[in-house]
Amino acid sequence: MPKELLKGNVALAEAALRGGCTFYAGYPITPQTEIMEYLSERMPELERNFIQAENEIAAVNMVLGAAWTGEKSLTSSCGPGISLKQEGISYMCSHNMACVIVNVCRWGNGLGSLDSAQTDYNRETRGGGHGDYRCIVMAPATNQEAVDMMYDAFEVAEEYSNPVVILTEAALGQMIEGVTMPEFKPRRKIRQIGLFGRASKPFSEKYVAHHQKMLSELEKWETVYTEDAEYVFVAYGMPSRVVRDALDTLRASGEKVGMIRPMHLWPFPHKAFTGISPKAFISVETNETGQMVDDVALAAKKSGNGLKPVYSLATGFECVEEDGVAEFFEKVKNREVKERY
Repeated sequence: MPKELLKGNVALAEAALRGGCTFYAGYPITPQTEIMEYLSERMPELERNFIQAENEIAAVNMVLGAAWTGEKSLTSSCGPGISLKQEGISYMCSHNMACVIVNVCRWGNGLGSLDSAQTDYNRETRGGGHGDYRCIVMAPATNQEAVDMMYDAFEVAEEYSNPVVILTEAALGQMIEGVTMPEFKPRRKIRQIGLFGRASKPFSEKYVAHHQKMLSELEKWETVYTEDAEYVFVAYGMPSRVVRDALDTLRASGEKVGMIRPMHLWPFPHKAFTGISPKAFISVETNETGQMVDDVALAAKKSGNGLKPVYSLATGFECVEEDGVAEFFEKVKNREVKERY
C-alpha cells in the first residue's frame, strides 16, 4: 500500500479509528490537540461518538462509562491532563476494564512546557494513581510504529482486560513522516461489560494471575548489535533513533556497542537482558533525573548482570545528539562519569 505523509498525531488518530475506536472523550491541550481535532471531524463521518468534555476529569469518566458498556473507548492528553485522569484510570484498572489512553508527552513538572520529553515514564509505568495496579504501556519510536501499536491497542486492552497507554512524545506527535495505513477492522459485536459483568477483586488470586499473565506475555523489544556488545545502551522513543545512528558510527571506529530498545515499557523487557554480558549498561532518556535507568538496573540484576555498572544519560528536554552519545560513551569507557547503580 502507498505511504501517506501525515503528522504523528493525525496518523495516530486515524489508526485508532481503523483499529476499532467507537468512542472518544477528551479536552484540548498542546501538543496532542490535533488528535481530538481530527477525531471531531472524522468520528461523526463514521457515525461514531466524539465528545469534547468540559475538562480532563469529565473526559476520563466519560471513557469509563463508555468502556463499561463495551465501547472501544479512547482518550488523549499530555502531562497535566493525564495527571487529572488518574482517579478514573485507577477505577478502570480496579474493574479490569479495557480502554486506550494516549499521552503525547511534554516536558516538566506542574504545567511544564511544550518541549518534547520523556518525563512521564515513572507515572505511566508505575500506575500513576492510588492503588495497586499497572497499565500496559507501549512506546513507539516512529510514526509508523505509533500507527501499528494503536491499531492493535484496543484488542490488547480487551484481551488482557486492562487499560493500554500509548506513550508517545511531543516531537513524534508533531513530526511528519510517511506511514502506511492499515485497513479498517470489521466492527465486532460490543461486549457489554456492565451488563454481563466481571469480578472486581483487585487483591484476589484471580487478579494476581491476571497480573502475572501480562508480565509473562507482553514484553516487547528490539535489539541492535547486542550479540558481541561490550557496552549496551538502552533507549526508547526519540532518543533510540539517535542512539541507533550513533551505534553505526561507533562500531565503524571499532567499538563493540549495542542497544536494547523497549517497545513496551510495562511490562519492561527483562528477557532482552538475558544471554548478554556487557561491561556496562547506559540508559539514555529525555528527562532531568533519569527514570528508566531504575528498570534497566533491575533488569540487569535479574539477568545475572547485577554487578555491571549502569549509567544514566539524561538530557532534560533536549533530545541527545549523536555526538553527545559518543562523548558520553567515551566518558564511561574512561571512568570519568559515576554510575547510577
